[in-house]
Amino acid sequence: MLATEEEPISFLRPAPSPRIIRIAGSPKAVEFDLARSALIVVDMQNDFLHPEGWFPAKGIDAGPLLGAVPVVERLTNLLRGMGVPIVWLNWGIRPDCANIPSGVIARGTAYGSKPPGYGDLSTNGRGHILVKGDWGSQTIDDLTVADEDLIIYKHRLSGFWDSELDSVLRKKGITTLLFAGVNIDRCVFSTLQDASFLGYDCIMVEDACATSSPDFVVQAVKYLMHMLYGVCTTYENILSGTAGR
Repeated sequence: MLATEEEPISFLRPAPSPRIIRIAGSPKAVEFDLARSALIVVDMQNDFLHPEGWFPAKGIDAGPLLGAVPVVERLTNLLRGMGVPIVWLNWGIRPDCANIPSGVIARGTAYGSKPPGYGDLSTNGRGHILVKGDWGSQTIDDLTVADEDLIIYKHRLSGFWDSELDSVLRKKGITTLLFAGVNIDRCVFSTLQDASFLGYDCIMVEDACATSSPDFVVQAVKYLMHMLYGVCTTYENILSGTAGR
């Protein structure tokens, strides 16, 4: 190796100072490092939650989903203020649906019984359903998306499938993920499961999640969380755990 007085290329990646908190949860309390955590907010977007969105147009009652909105707003403001990255994970598909399997497209219209579906023109005249960049893919106005927040689009129930989510989180050194959004039994849980499979530690903020499914489905998700995937907690538990920091 030749000696040189030039400045070296640096591969150093300084580790952030730990900011450990402990919060109440179920099945047990949990401690984690805020400096290595991020909040994933799933599908809080117009096509699912706005009265003129795709779900209401299909006859799906968005009322049960809207209950999570104020909790998500408080949660994002709290964690953002503590330097925790906020990731808005929304459906945002290609307009030609070229990378969505035909079976997925068919399920989006209940196999043809409830059109329109993925990529079709919205009945409200505001662009195409769930297409990236169109109105339906955007986070609802009732929630604050700050300039420093991250916005990542997906085209599957799981936000980790065929997206940049994992690489973005790993670059930031994230090891713990908190989850909020809709639907708790669909895109939230699918993304959380994949996060667990990839080695992330997972915390579901249950009152910041919602679904239009029956309550027994929610109970099943919580059961599986306790048994296999991590910890369930609430906004108030996180607020209490961060008090005084």
